[in-house]
Amino acid sequence: MGILKEKSEFFQALHQVLDLFIVTIAFWLAFWLRGLHLPAKTPYAFVLILTLICYYLSLRLCAVYDSFRRQKFHQVVLKIVQATITGMLGVIFLIYFLHIPALSRLFMTFFLALSTIFLITSKAILYYTLRHSRQRDYNTRQVLIVGSRSRSIDLIKEILKNPESGYRIYGCLETSDQIKLVGTTVTRDITVTGTMEDFCDILLQKSIDEVIFAIPLKKIDNIHEYIFFAENLGINIRIMPDFQIQKIMYYPQTAKIFIDSFLGMPTMCLSSTSFKNSELKIKTMIDYIGAGAGLILLSPLMLLIALLIKLTSKGPVLFTQRRSGLNGRQFSLYKFRTMVNNAEELKSQLAQDNEMDGPVFKMKKDPRVTRLGSFLRKSSLDELPQLFNILKGEMSLVGPRPPLPEEVERYQLWQRRRLSMKPGLTCIWQVSGRNDISFDNWMKMDLDYIDNWSLLFDLKLISITVKEMLLGKGR
Repeated sequence: MGILKEKSEFFQALHQVLDLFIVTIAFWLAFWLRGLHLPAKTPYAFVLILTLICYYLSLRLCAVYDSFRRQKFHQVVLKIVQATITGMLGVIFLIYFLHIPALSRLFMTFFLALSTIFLITSKAILYYTLRHSRQRDYNTRQVLIVGSRSRSIDLIKEILKNPESGYRIYGCLETSDQIKLVGTTVTRDITVTGTMEDFCDILLQKSIDEVIFAIPLKKIDNIHEYIFFAENLGINIRIMPDFQIQKIMYYPQTAKIFIDSFLGMPTMCLSSTSFKNSELKIKTMIDYIGAGAGLILLSPLMLLIALLIKLTSKGPVLFTQRRSGLNGRQFSLYKFRTMVNNAEELKSQLAQDNEMDGPVFKMKKDPRVTRLGSFLRKSSLDELPQLFNILKGEMSLVGPRPPLPEEVERYQLWQRRRLSMKPGLTCIWQVSGRNDISFDNWMKMDLDYIDNWSLLFDLKLISITVKEMLLGKGR
């Protein structure tokens, strides 16, 4: 179920390609049903291209690809009907504008009916498959709710009533003067887990994806500090009406503010993540295709490296290490082993030789590195097993490098926001000097990458990385 993530860019891109394929099938089936009575002079292949363009635009315009997580199925059906009618009107307009010989009305009727039915059927399969996967706790988002009164209860009931939405409630927080409510039940099995005094610790220690303020903001002392804290971690913030944000005079430094529907309820959302959705979809599609193709093409080389590691030093071929990924989620990162088998035990003895400032440990001439390992590091071939991490959805081809959990614990607040984007196999730091860059500058480079991300820049970093690997400039 890992790849079947509705919010993943790969899923969105695959979803759109599937719809265009369905429209193509409906077009030619309508052609076949109409039979030999179709006028041969009509360029149906060209009309199909126009149809695909019109349907693609209308499906996007009618928001068919909005998250199923926050919609009822009848809303999805209504959007599809609107999209197919809009798309057909676009086709008719282009046929008239381009003076294309008239299409059979019966053909157009067949096509409109078939495309609508096929698209609704495909959406029903996706909708209920996703709903089933969320009910089994796949593809979930963990939510922290601030507040425990009527507004919070209404929100909690709506979330619990829709387990297929994928939202899971970590708990509720109350204002600092309501400590007596800690431990009490809000509704069902949802309890007040703490007060606003615990807010920062929870965001640092738990994998919280969204914070929802379901309490008037004027009731929370120093509210701007809490919002600033969550914003700096890259965690989405939602504010239930009434809309008090203008009264607290809070102006986000990096987040964008917009109004978004949450299970049918309007919320104000602050998000520090990229809004370039179309490019992000292409990015993830490139990730999966690139990782899959890379594993196929490089499998002989990877097998050779594995054999050489086994022949030249004792220990396993792969080195597995816990790393922190998106929003602090921990995962097992894979690398070819480049050090002696007891390298982690020897690390404490080399602490005084650390050449990096901050919480990261780096040495140019690390005595734990084997002779083969030195070559693998310089050529960056030791990173190749992370292609499996990319296929598992834990990493991307390009993004901030995944840190150790103990390093994250020592991060300053502003440095935590680098976890708001999926970690990458390569990053701007790796092609800009690596160990010669101070830790603070490294963090700033990652945040600058997140704030100014573009698909073109990713492709540029990939090409530079390949060049660095060929020149053996890694460490």
